[in-house]
Amino acid sequence: MTSIIKKSILAVCALCLLMACKQEKIIHFQGFAIGTYYSITYIGKENADLPRAVDSILNDISKTFSIFDTTSLISKVNANKTLRLNQDFIAVFNTALEISKLTEGAFDATVAPLVNIWGFGREKQIEITQKEIDSLMAIVGYKKVSIQKQEIIKSDPRIQLNFNAIAKGYAVDKISQYLISKGHTDCLVDIGGEVVAKGTKNGKDWQIGIQIPTETAEGNIAADYVFNLQNRAVATSGNYRRYHEENGERFSHIINPKTGQSERSNLLSVTVIADNCTHADALATAFMVMGLDASMQFLDKHPHYAAYFIYDDKGKFKTKKTANFPEKSKQTDAEL
Repeated sequence: MTSIIKKSILAVCALCLLMACKQEKIIHFQGFAIGTYYSITYIGKENADLPRAVDSILNDISKTFSIFDTTSLISKVNANKTLRLNQDFIAVFNTALEISKLTEGAFDATVAPLVNIWGFGREKQIEITQKEIDSLMAIVGYKKVSIQKQEIIKSDPRIQLNFNAIAKGYAVDKISQYLISKGHTDCLVDIGGEVVAKGTKNGKDWQIGIQIPTETAEGNIAADYVFNLQNRAVATSGNYRRYHEENGERFSHIINPKTGQSERSNLLSVTVIADNCTHADALATAFMVMGLDASMQFLDKHPHYAAYFIYDDKGKFKTKKTANFPEKSKQTDAEL
């Protein structure tokens, strides 16, 4: 074998070795917490302590925000027990208040009594009267509650809070921040469909899929729109999965804080992209309340957010997105 051939073989081997070194290991683990699944993906050397640490963080968040746990912090707040709030509660409360002001009350954590009466809280309600709704509307309103010296101050003791439409996004942010603090700067955190994508997946953007509200032959929800995401967060709110039926009528879990009614618009789902998942999560719910036209007007004034809407138009699914929403990817290996 000539020296030229030997050198060529060595060069090819060295190139292959270099490429192999650049392709770092993709680590993945998943579990169940705060009432839903979670899926964590990160690039690099495996950290055996991460699953336990993630479970611990999510357990703390559940003990703070679960309305189904009578011993949780929010349950105690709703029961008017005097206690000091923890930092997670204060952070979520302040962001909820920020989004409430930004959306002029379309997002409102004091909607809790209405969520309960419509059958989506801890207690199940069978029949609902307008008189009951009107009575509860008197204690709904984000301006009726505040935090002073780490304690909740209510204008009426009957006021209750529900952070289900924002706490999951907060959990995603907190887990991603923890991963980054441990040196895992390339990671994807998915908790119940709310996602934060940091860095890249071996040099390529992370891919996210938006699900359309129809089932495949296998019974799975199909991914219709796949797009790239890097260093941003995405959250989706929809009324086609979580609902209940009474006497043949479908009631969405999205409750309008301004009317007290279960939302019944033609808007099926909203996917929001923001710099953090706490904002994306809350805004997705707010847009479901606001409807398509009002949401698009809001987004024109706040271009740092992007959104993708799926709506029903005379029985047909149609979509609309903001101009700054990522284009559809040609690849289909989305993290769903």
